[in-house]
Amino acid sequence: MTGLSADEIAVTADWIASVQRPDGLIPWWEAGHADPWNHVEAAMALAVAGRDAEAAAALRWLARAQLPDGSWCVYYLADGVEDPRRDPNVCAYVATGVLCHHLLTGDTELVEELWPTVDRAVSWVLELQQPTGEVLWSRDVDGRPGRFALLTGTSSIAHSLRCAVAVAGIVGQARPAWADAAARAVRAVAAACGGQHGAAAAPNFAPKDRWAMDWYYPVLCGALGPDEGRRRILGGWDRYVLDGVGVRCVSDRPWVTAAETAECVIALDAVGLDAHARQLHTWTRHLRDDDGSYWTGCVHPECVRFPGGERSTYTAAAVLLADHVLNSAHASGGLFRVDPVALFYRGTSDAAARRPDAMQAGTPTPW
Repeated sequence: MTGLSADEIAVTADWIASVQRPDGLIPWWEAGHADPWNHVEAAMALAVAGRDAEAAAALRWLARAQLPDGSWCVYYLADGVEDPRRDPNVCAYVATGVLCHHLLTGDTELVEELWPTVDRAVSWVLELQQPTGEVLWSRDVDGRPGRFALLTGTSSIAHSLRCAVAVAGIVGQARPAWADAAARAVRAVAAACGGQHGAAAAPNFAPKDRWAMDWYYPVLCGALGPDEGRRRILGGWDRYVLDGVGVRCVSDRPWVTAAETAECVIALDAVGLDAHARQLHTWTRHLRDDDGSYWTGCVHPECVRFPGGERSTYTAAAVLLADHVLNSAHASGGLFRVDPVALFYRGTSDAAARRPDAMQAGTPTPW
């Protein structure tokens, strides 16, 4: 059995919802802190499981918490901000959450309500994009930008920008500059990976190749074509995967995490490595608890839960999303497999009428 049963999905979603605060915020665990990226991940998982009201409440929390410049702080507590720095990857992910919710529910009114939030967030993110396509990883409270970009972060931002273009289309808006920005981010990531898009690697990606996310995120987010993506995944398999256990957080330590394992499942699916994806998905089961929650990770061979026996909402969410990608015939299951713009318009009967002409005027995208 590679998939979760309907009862298992419901129980895990119930656990995530039990941690959600009355104002909609979803912390990592009860009384823990929250960050907007993982908050969106949890909202998407709730929507996948049919908890539409809780998912919408989570997205509306983002709208209320958004800062005037369009950004969010890195970490929040129940009573305020824990870390006021800004992270563009964290801020861009709202577009992915809004598009996912729309694909699952068909709720256009919520998209229209949240459109100003997405618009402001993307505008802020693009202030940190460099001429070579990469996006600097942070901005301090005093406005000072980070000195480098992260391969994982720019990969995720590229996908979020594509989702943002689709969200714009839902509300009848044209954002060709966003499509161009996404294409430039894709070229930067692909060049850094030795891929076909772009001639030179972006100069400001920090060396983080110990971390599994830098291995699979360029594949998960569609920056590499299927052949390139398969070569990258299979070429790093023995380095990053602990057989029968899951994906290592970092390549030189026996720390396995369920979230990295589940995200890698989505990357495998995106490039057609179905058998590998299904096998890897089964390896998250040893981190599932009886209440449907998931332990964040474990250290092998002792299988000591870490950090501190932590069970996290974002981990449970990643597993639900991976299961949905593998086992759902719904269009939302293709969110990381298909260009999000094409995914939306492909299933729209009046696509030609709804797609603004100006959207087609941007730089051709390489995906």
